[in-house]
Amino acid sequence: MSEEANVKQLIAQCYEMCDYIEANGVLKQPLKISLRQDLRRDFRDFLFYLAIVDEKLSASEIAFMNEMLETELNARTAEIVKKNLSPGQNDFGKRIPLALKYLTLADAGRKISKDEYKNKKAKVLSDTFRELGQLFISKNPQAGVKEVERLTGYCTMLDSFLKEYGLLRPDKKTVVRFNASRVQDVEEEDAAPLAEETVEELLGELNGMTGLTEVKKEVNNLINLMKVQKLRKENGMKTAAISRHMVFMGNPGTGKTTVARLLAKIYYAIGASKKDTLVEVDRGGLVCGYIGQTAAKVHDVVEEALDGILFVDEAYALTNNKGQGDFGQEAVDTLLKDMEDHRDDLIVIVAGYTGLMQEFLDSNPGLRSRFNRFLYFEDYTAEEEIEILKGQCRKQEYTLSEGALEEARSFFSERCSNKPANYANARDVRNYLEKAMVNQAVRVLKNPKISKEMLATLEREDLVGITLG
Repeated sequence: MSEEANVKQLIAQCYEMCDYIEANGVLKQPLKISLRQDLRRDFRDFLFYLAIVDEKLSASEIAFMNEMLETELNARTAEIVKKNLSPGQNDFGKRIPLALKYLTLADAGRKISKDEYKNKKAKVLSDTFRELGQLFISKNPQAGVKEVERLTGYCTMLDSFLKEYGLLRPDKKTVVRFNASRVQDVEEEDAAPLAEETVEELLGELNGMTGLTEVKKEVNNLINLMKVQKLRKENGMKTAAISRHMVFMGNPGTGKTTVARLLAKIYYAIGASKKDTLVEVDRGGLVCGYIGQTAAKVHDVVEEALDGILFVDEAYALTNNKGQGDFGQEAVDTLLKDMEDHRDDLIVIVAGYTGLMQEFLDSNPGLRSRFNRFLYFEDYTAEEEIEILKGQCRKQEYTLSEGALEEARSFFSERCSNKPANYANARDVRNYLEKAMVNQAVRVLKNPKISKEMLATLEREDLVGITLG
């Protein structure tokens, strides 16, 4: 099926979902026009919103709208719509489509029993906006970064809306597929062969993560750009070379490894890499203590990562010890040459503390030029850490009593305001929860009559007095 046919099918499904929730009484107040008609107008205005970022509207763009949305726009009516969407007239880029609001109400509230769409209607609509926008931009030879950024901003807004109602994939442990020579990082339930996840599911997982607003924006920008370039290539159009190497900068526990793992799977899903493999190494995985061995070790690791991603954590450790007999610089120089030799089939992500990573990039004259995408992972706020705590509790089938939640807020507010030297963001949250679980187990076992509710509830006394390192 062609991309155009696929997007048309998605649009038709969205119209059917609008009819479906109307027929099932989700809309309590009658609308002036049907929800299907309202959505058709929003799809049209969305394409105009992307098109007029350069203040121009071409005949080919109008033709695309008519073809995909089965409208009958001409130059005159298009100019009227364009004027209505001009800055100051219509803040379309900040408005949630009415159809998405109602589909979200239906899904989040489980308004329809035995829902034939399995309460995924709102997510399907959000994904349809993204795919429609990607296709639209790919068909316009003059489209550039501004259009992609506008698409990203709009779709990020839609995903944020879904996240508020719990309709994006929740934070979860991401499976990493290593070669057989490496230990597999999987949970027990994931030990069986995994079904391949779609781009939409993976982006939902990324955008459903707590915090990381700017990181998610940059990654969505990159994915939209790569998808558009892929569509342009398939249509025989010129494409621009896109550097896929990246630098992740931030403190421990800010999600750098999790995002890298997701990127490996997203790149594979959109065809930007041939494997969804992520090979994770640090200094110990690249450097040996004898002359000649380091280069060979780097070559071996690179060979393992070909067609996937090589993730070098704490990369600064390769160059911050330049004493005699240290071969970290040799590892960097070898990696740099391998990146050049395998420019089409190797993606490298280096990660570490912000300041130290700057020094790392300056360690070789050609290193910084290889990385032109820099993602800054900000520390989590206290409220974000509470959100992470709640999510981890849900995964472990625990609940926080009101008193426990109040105690946790107090703890993380203090810790985030006066960050100790060992502050570790989400890792602190995990360690905090583990200690609370131990305290709860000790408390519960003292009770001769243990109930299921007692086993599932963390009380204030389980959290009081917890210290981290």
